[in-house]
Amino acid sequence: MTKPTPNRRALLAGASAIAAAAPFIAANAQENAAPDFSGKSVLITGCSSGFGKLTALTLARYGATAIASMRNFDGGARGEARDIMLIAENEELDLHVVEIDVTNDELVASGVAQAEEIAGGALDVLVNNAGIGLAGPVEINDMQATQEIFDTNLFGYLRMARAVLPKMREAGSGQIFNVSSQLGRILIPNLGMYQATKFGVEAMFETMAYELAPFGVEVTIIQPGGYPTKIWDNGRQYTDELMSRVNSERTEAYTAHIGAATSTMTGEYTTNPMDVPHAIAEIIALPAGKRPLRRPVHPRPDAMVAANTAMAQIQAQVLGNGGYQAWHAAVTD
Repeated sequence: MTKPTPNRRALLAGASAIAAAAPFIAANAQENAAPDFSGKSVLITGCSSGFGKLTALTLARYGATAIASMRNFDGGARGEARDIMLIAENEELDLHVVEIDVTNDELVASGVAQAEEIAGGALDVLVNNAGIGLAGPVEINDMQATQEIFDTNLFGYLRMARAVLPKMREAGSGQIFNVSSQLGRILIPNLGMYQATKFGVEAMFETMAYELAPFGVEVTIIQPGGYPTKIWDNGRQYTDELMSRVNSERTEAYTAHIGAATSTMTGEYTTNPMDVPHAIAEIIALPAGKRPLRRPVHPRPDAMVAANTAMAQIQAQVLGNGGYQAWHAAVTD
């Protein structure tokens, strides 16, 4: 197999690192204006807090029809739903809240149908963001915990993509963002199940990027590093529940590991969570066909850039010639 010449994906990895580390407005200072997303419809999952809530508000403030979704909606009575709707009302934003539990097929179908009705047809953008954290050695993780985290972090993303894609394919356009993690490329002990779901997101949606290229639907994988969001508070709860079910023989064998796992769930970071919605907005503003497959988001993205560049070169060798060449070129150009 002839080794292909360096492709744009490898170059984009380095360029994306610079953009990820820079404030969004500064990166666009030459225009001296925020992007105008008027006429664009965006559905975001996991909007009760964190990246989801910030992304919904940011895109709505840029003029998009933003559809924020969350589970346990309680007919709009949930406090987090009322909070985001009050902000939208006060700021006169085109922001709507719908109920979606990404682990529930019926709520995914009904929520997406409602979002498409609000949008008046195919959605322009889906942001897959809803997720949960969980820490502990792999052996400690029972099937209940394993099924729960996979059902949310990986299968939930697939449910959402499958729900929005028929209309996107029919329209011949669309963008699916998937919030992954640095831990979708790089491994550390005691986060094995979380990492497995994020490695799955990386594999599933890079594959879909090639498969969707003929339909004009683009895929971007967002790779945040550590940020102070509520996933850590929820993660401690999920981890505590798991530990309460584990027998003493296993917990005693892994005492040191469990201590280390617990320390990873502190969420004590000085990074700015707004980096993620700014990166998403920057990519939406790019012309169709020029949006990157991956974007590391962290002030120190060097490890992610190295991992992404290495894997991009391998994929170019595998797909850059032969029957998949056109699909690969559509994603990397």
